[in-house]
Amino acid sequence: MSEHFDHLETRSQAEREAYLMKALARQVEHARRHTTAYADILKDVDPAAINTREALAQLPVTRKHELIALQRQGRELHGGPFGGFCSIGYGPGMSRVFASPGPIYEPEGEGRGSWRVARAMHAAGFRRGDLIHNAFSYHLTPAGAIMESSAISLGCTVLPAGTGQTELQVQTMADLGPQAYVGTPSFLKIVLERAADMGVPLSSLKRALFSGEACSQSLRGWFQEQGISAFQAYATADLGLIAYETQALEGMVLDENLVLEIVRPGTGEPVAVGEIGEVVVTTFNPTYPLIRFATGDLSAFLPGQCPTGRTNLRIEGWLGRADQTTKVRGMFVHPTQVASISERFSEIRRAKLVVSGEMGTDHMLFQVEVSRPSEELEQRIQEAIREVTKLRAEVALLVPGALPEDGKTIEDLRRHR
Repeated sequence: MSEHFDHLETRSQAEREAYLMKALARQVEHARRHTTAYADILKDVDPAAINTREALAQLPVTRKHELIALQRQGRELHGGPFGGFCSIGYGPGMSRVFASPGPIYEPEGEGRGSWRVARAMHAAGFRRGDLIHNAFSYHLTPAGAIMESSAISLGCTVLPAGTGQTELQVQTMADLGPQAYVGTPSFLKIVLERAADMGVPLSSLKRALFSGEACSQSLRGWFQEQGISAFQAYATADLGLIAYETQALEGMVLDENLVLEIVRPGTGEPVAVGEIGEVVVTTFNPTYPLIRFATGDLSAFLPGQCPTGRTNLRIEGWLGRADQTTKVRGMFVHPTQVASISERFSEIRRAKLVVSGEMGTDHMLFQVEVSRPSEELEQRIQEAIREVTKLRAEVALLVPGALPEDGKTIEDLRRHR
């Protein structure tokens, strides 16, 4: 049986890029025409012109942490639970609707494969005829349904186990003999340890696909000692599958049906390959056509291709959170404010705010890379900081390349108290 899910995974980069850019222009047109939110956001945009990554980078970013307010405002203005971001209403075309913490509401389109996680399952070794023990929650949130629909589209059978009731899950796994597990790595470890305490062998379980939390290398090694090959999928309730691990375990390969950008936190500006930034995704889901949707997660592009022969771009995986908002002297400071200050000065190439000090003595240092430092520029930047944040800060003018490429727009060095 082929190692690859379909021919899309091994097409040339040029072929893939041509397809993605054509699909991108169509999706921008679809979103603008069929959703009230994007009719407003993209009102001055010519969809046909959004057919390159450079053109895409000029569109506004919608951030996940903003979606709660946007949906609330949208319900008041447009009606419906999705704030005008969904292209259809309840009924045919929308099979289910979910509620994630926030609350944020997500629609599911028609078709068992709409979340696209079957590709990640295949890469993890799941095959037609396998029994999948699904330990994601089926209550309100979509994780359980995402995995179930994807497994069924792959030709697998699913046990909808959900969470909790560990001893019952152990007994059920022993009786039914699942070949694979989907869920969080921490819960599988609990199940396996409970099975050992009960003296119940779970020898049928050979493969696991994790999502929802990171699996450390040490924990992956522990699963390997139990005879289980463990892989990770990067998926969200809003976007479905974003990227997935392969047998090579060298980063995560992007899904074939999206455009992913890595941007400097607080901005929409793409960063160079290898530089850490915020993950921004545009999907081709017609029901929920999110354009430049910022996940709040940090990652970085990896150079080269996957050793398994998959030719799509790769990312490092989850490297932290981009929303580095912090409170200084009783005032919240956001990454978008750092970006706003930088955008006022053509001389600034990159910027980073470092917060230090102890209780009652918070200190802000605004570090900027500039080619031509001057006292006059330093003073103007200080004035902009006071205007934007209502706080005072020292300014350090650094040479280009001095700031680390760690994805941090705000770095808080204070001890938690």
